[in-house]
Amino acid sequence: MGREREPQQQQVAYTVEQLVAVNPYNPDILPDLENYVNEQVSSQSYSLDANLCLLRLYQFEPDRMSTQIVARILVKALMALPAPDFSLCLFLIPERVQMEEQFKTLIVLSHYLETGRFSQFWAEAAKSRHLVEAVPGFEQAIQAYAIHMLSLTYQNVPRSVLAEAINIEGLSLDKFLEHQVVNSGWIIEKGHGKGQLIVLPSNEFNHPELKKNTADTVPLEHITRIFPILG
Repeated sequence: MGREREPQQQQVAYTVEQLVAVNPYNPDILPDLENYVNEQVSSQSYSLDANLCLLRLYQFEPDRMSTQIVARILVKALMALPAPDFSLCLFLIPERVQMEEQFKTLIVLSHYLETGRFSQFWAEAAKSRHLVEAVPGFEQAIQAYAIHMLSLTYQNVPRSVLAEAINIEGLSLDKFLEHQVVNSGWIIEKGHGKGQLIVLPSNEFNHPELKKNTADTVPLEHITRIFPILG
């Protein structure tokens, strides 16, 4: 009797990554994968492979699908921009599910981000706080993405443009800029009138003459380090 239970006890000790690697199409791991999504939310970690595995299993077990879990997966995928994770996840979600209001909202938010329409994004996100604020770190991740996009496009950014892109104003923006000047090499110059002009660090995109054949894009993880003061 004791020997018969031994394999089951060993399986409990498996990590989610091991379960996905060993038997990704086994519906018995659905609860483990769902719990892992909630763990990613609470610990602010992320596993695209595990989440894609769960969405694939939902395709075979549609009656067991949790729309709350699916929504959390999509929010985490948005936070991974500029990686294409949101599109990869959305491809595995049935169209009938995508037509639900919360998913239509997330699709609209994704479109705004991918097209750089940050003011529209923040306005829409404000209407759906219950959806995005359920995942800690969402705002900071999107702010990092917005700065990532600005740094690929502009050498100099007016304060007003930056404020709109990251949805920070007033004293909070002053504090943020001070941190950037000290830690990220930003330079603050006086612009026209009373405005400020932010000079962003040079890279191969905002200064094409710096481009190298082996150069990659500006790593997003470098930008995420600038947000501890906003946490």
